[in-house]
Amino acid sequence: MPELPEVEVTRRGVAPHIEGRTVHDVVLRRDGLRWPFPAQLRQLLAGRLVVRTGRRGKYLLVHFEHGTLIIHLGMSGHLRVLAPGIEPEKHDHFDLVVEGPQGRQVLRMKDPRRFGAVLWHDDADGLLEHHVLLRELGVEPLETGFSGKLLYDQTRQRSAPVKQVLLAGDIVVGVGNIYASESLFRAGINPKTPAKRISLARYEKLAQAIREILAEAIVQGGSTLRDFISVNGQSGYFQQTYFVYDRAGVPCRVCAAPVRQIKQGQRSTFYCVNCQK
Repeated sequence: MPELPEVEVTRRGVAPHIEGRTVHDVVLRRDGLRWPFPAQLRQLLAGRLVVRTGRRGKYLLVHFEHGTLIIHLGMSGHLRVLAPGIEPEKHDHFDLVVEGPQGRQVLRMKDPRRFGAVLWHDDADGLLEHHVLLRELGVEPLETGFSGKLLYDQTRQRSAPVKQVLLAGDIVVGVGNIYASESLFRAGINPKTPAKRISLARYEKLAQAIREILAEAIVQGGSTLRDFISVNGQSGYFQQTYFVYDRAGVPCRVCAAPVRQIKQGQRSTFYCVNCQK
């Protein structure tokens, strides 16, 4: 599943092509994806100006003056910016057609597994942060509200393993399976450690590792393991620099001990028993 870096890479790629442009048309090629497409979406957006783009966790936000389009890439989705007239392929389910100074462009969503989503939040329904998909999300890890002290304060009663707490998303949002494993390695913390047993100093180190790992992943275009490609069709390269994720049995890049793989909450966790205590 695309994680925060992949969604941010997508947002940055999409933004110059749709921000400040007017929607010409909306094309829906099925009834919905994970959830039904919003009723009358074409009528809601046709002729409306895209004010700006944003991101909340793993959700891409397209802001209009009267509401926000919420896009989730699911497990296999990605967005492309295309010239008009390019025929859709089998799994191309949604087009946002915009008018700009150089003519029309098409923002097209492909989602083979159909776990993604295209939803609408009307400003008349209340603040966007109260939307059912967004209201329980934690702080953004790349913004000023995120710190080691926040992690420490919010985990004093958490006996679950620290990696599971990171994945839960209610303290800090967007740190998915790949980047949790890599951040815990950089911070030298065993992913099985109960969250409440980690000191403030170690949480400060973890918070810094999370910020660094996510920022580095964004610069490298995210990770491409199976389906993810960026808006321009390129793959991400961060997977070439993994220290532990998806490297089970391979010598640790630091100490040469074999990287271990375990299951935590139905997800694979990778770590080095020597480097992570």
